[in-house]
Amino acid sequence: MPSKTVAIFLCTYNGQKYLEEQLNSIRDQSYKNWKIWVSDDGSVDETKKLLEAFQETVGHDRLQIFDGPRSGFAANFLSLISNIDLSADYSAWSDQDDIWDKDKLGNAINWLERQPDTTPALYCSRTRLIDENGEEIGYSPLFRRPPSFANALVQSIAGGNTMVFNHQARSLFNHMPPDLEIISHDWFAYQLVTASGGRVYYDPKATLNYRQHGANLVGENRSLKALFYRLFQLLGGRFHVWNEVNIKALKKMDALMTSDNKAILEHFEKAHSGGLISRMSGFFRSGIYRQTIVGNIALFIATILKKI
Repeated sequence: MPSKTVAIFLCTYNGQKYLEEQLNSIRDQSYKNWKIWVSDDGSVDETKKLLEAFQETVGHDRLQIFDGPRSGFAANFLSLISNIDLSADYSAWSDQDDIWDKDKLGNAINWLERQPDTTPALYCSRTRLIDENGEEIGYSPLFRRPPSFANALVQSIAGGNTMVFNHQARSLFNHMPPDLEIISHDWFAYQLVTASGGRVYYDPKATLNYRQHGANLVGENRSLKALFYRLFQLLGGRFHVWNEVNIKALKKMDALMTSDNKAILEHFEKAHSGGLISRMSGFFRSGIYRQTIVGNIALFIATILKKI
């Protein structure tokens, strides 16, 4: 039995259709020293009954159920990871409808244990995409450029369902003001860890089956349709609104940021809201980049049009 405990933070909401498969994939992990803390956001189906049945199987000490804040998925995930009463050596987020590979936790822990204890560290990975029936339909994009704060400002490279944190990374969330507004928990996690000078590892190997529902485009971005959807967001104004929210959130957390990353954020804010000359200067001085050539061309155009 490994000595270090992993806290699995599972958020549920009317998830009865696929929840049992996900719970079983957690039970079957090769890394066995885990505990599940579930925040249910007001399910009215059989979700809680499934959780209680699984609790009887694995033991009440290995699965505990809480009532969620009912303020959206991001607030639900943050309510767990920022709860100082739920202690563990490592922390992982979990969706209710995925299927984890057997070595998902083990691979993450292998990397995290090689990082300094005093440095925030975040493991994340590529995903294998499946449809509603569990049939494989492809993979999420394979990103090759290194993770960094300059990338995190303009792109989320991995889903929260792949993320595993060390204690130093998780402790960053304890500094969040209760009224902090963010766009998504996983994107902000990438921003927060890199902003603080922490280390992020993007594993090119898929570690789970990421279930896609119908027209879901939140996590799936391998198709041409999804690419145009994201370019539309980038050039259509929604990206500008998201960045406004993220900038405000990061400025409230600037006590955790390195001096270099504070400077990057200042330049990015100019690229976001200054005049044309100021925007272009901020764009180049911040060093912001996305993971693909097309994405970077769109980012440059968006800066000219005052859309980032």
